[in-house]
Amino acid sequence: MKRKLNSEDVPEAITPEVGEAAVATDSKPTFASLSLDARILQAITREKFSEPTAVQAATVPLALSGKDILARSKTGSGKTLAYLFPIIHSILRRKASSTRPPKAVSALLLVPTKELASQVTSTIKTFTTFCAQDIRAENLTKKEDSAVTRARLLEQPDIVISTPSRASQWISSDVLKPNDLLHVVIDEADLVLSYGYEEDLQSIASSLPTGVQTILMSATLRTEVDSLTSLFCKSGSPEILDLSEQEATEAPQLSQYIVKTAEDEKFLLIYAIFKLQLIKGKVIVFVADIDRCYRIKLFLEQFGIRSCVLNSELPVNSRLHTVDEFNRGVYDIIIAADDNEVVGGSENKRKSKKTEEPEEAMEDAVEDGENEDEQADKEENEDKKKDGDSKQPPSKKRKAGREDREFGVSRGIDFRHVSCVLNFDLPTSAKSYTHRIGRTARAGQKGMALSFYVPRELYKKHKSTTVPQCENDEKVLERIKTRQNKHGAQVDEWQFDTSKLEGFRYRLADAIRSVTRIAVREARTKELRQELINSTKLQRHFEEHPEDLRHLRHDTESHAVRQQPHLRHVPEYLLPSGGKAAIKKDVGFVGMRKDSTNRIRKAREFNKKRGKGKIAAGKGADPLKSLNARGRGKK
Repeated sequence: MKRKLNSEDVPEAITPEVGEAAVATDSKPTFASLSLDARILQAITREKFSEPTAVQAATVPLALSGKDILARSKTGSGKTLAYLFPIIHSILRRKASSTRPPKAVSALLLVPTKELASQVTSTIKTFTTFCAQDIRAENLTKKEDSAVTRARLLEQPDIVISTPSRASQWISSDVLKPNDLLHVVIDEADLVLSYGYEEDLQSIASSLPTGVQTILMSATLRTEVDSLTSLFCKSGSPEILDLSEQEATEAPQLSQYIVKTAEDEKFLLIYAIFKLQLIKGKVIVFVADIDRCYRIKLFLEQFGIRSCVLNSELPVNSRLHTVDEFNRGVYDIIIAADDNEVVGGSENKRKSKKTEEPEEAMEDAVEDGENEDEQADKEENEDKKKDGDSKQPPSKKRKAGREDREFGVSRGIDFRHVSCVLNFDLPTSAKSYTHRIGRTARAGQKGMALSFYVPRELYKKHKSTTVPQCENDEKVLERIKTRQNKHGAQVDEWQFDTSKLEGFRYRLADAIRSVTRIAVREARTKELRQELINSTKLQRHFEEHPEDLRHLRHDTESHAVRQQPHLRHVPEYLLPSGGKAAIKKDVGFVGMRKDSTNRIRKAREFNKKRGKGKIAAGKGADPLKSLNARGRGKK
């Protein structure tokens, strides 16, 4: 279409029609408009991603232009793909133009936890399916012999994923050569410095060549991020992408509810929620500590509800396998312990930072420093100082050094398609709550967060179910409401008539009574022993025989408590009116005895095993071969 010339012989601007203007202004960015390699777009189409998220649409063009970036976006907004897409695209373009050596480490991705390193590696594998021969990525956090890691690094992979301590170790030994690096990414930048990596990061930064592109991804913009920016962005100030205002205007996908409950009623509610299917889909249950994980697992087993446990005590391979199978739909319920939230734990970890290796200790979550909630953070830290080490059970003090600091459940791990986050025990701070509920309502999907809290007057009213973390639930809940209101979110009371559960109370008492401290300790020891065997000795076998993986289920029954078959079924008289229609099976049946086998046959088999009822010597044998003239039993 030709445009008219004005008096100065310059083409006049075309005034679009109303419909055309609407299309131009309202059009949303697509992956095709980001000018990514066709092979990346193929993988995106296969994964059924319709359009880029806000952080991806803003980050990818800037990263492709080579600029340093500091991006802040909420958990679950797609930050990992926001830096992976431009890095993979750039490597493919350079290899196609042959401007660099065919084998050279082009990108170094630094992450705080081993789980996140494994997740990023898996994501790279997914989106390089159609260019797998051109892109090689190696994860340095695997538990393997150093000679194997050295051999993998000497092959010069294109992308290296590591924690800062591992990367610094291999750079110092001159195996990981940073000379050809073009991209450095620090994922979860606001957490990296909280793990005791200061010296490692300084060592890495000093070894980087000039002109390296730096991308920092974070859920918050705090003082830790500023120090990393000055350390790695040597060429100048990075482009800052703060998407908090844009995210606040988006329609809320997360519904948040709270329930005021006594300590023992928590167990009654979780039993009713799972047995009556009040919440459907995959659920993550967050609890205060590791013992609490197994107590709830054993409690639910009494009613035939299967679940698996996730905590820092388990081997890394076992944790990764659990998360992977949960994402694939093998399990519906994960009971997770965020160990850093144990009251008094933060102080102990800070004291042991200088003496423990970052690779062999547990996560250290720093709860101070975000500008918008500075006053609330000060109050939280004061409360922790008041509580001190006196609140922490002696067993936790003894075991603090044996757990894994590079472990985090509430942040980093990509739990997919989670319908609900159930805070069985309220966290110790509003920030921890925010990170916990970020496990659901991800990537535009809807989700629900349900939290139990114990009022002050009901604390320590039921000794066997009491945990010290619940002492300040009301105070923590006020901070949670304040923070969520600042972000435009609402925390409502869950409308549920608990009087309809009165008939279930006698079952609750039976189940809680059977879950003793000894049973919890036995279940914890048994699972740890079994997971260690599965994680080490059988690793190679199951890699070669994947069909045998069914034997590695993590939600098997512990059998640490006496089985009570009548608890597995819900009698009809206990159900509220209209409740029968909601339950698909096991309604109105109370199993008293299993009659699937013949009683006489079963008794014969039992006696046979004990040695009774054996056939006499020579009976039933060939009479011609067993003929004995001297008589039976004589030789």
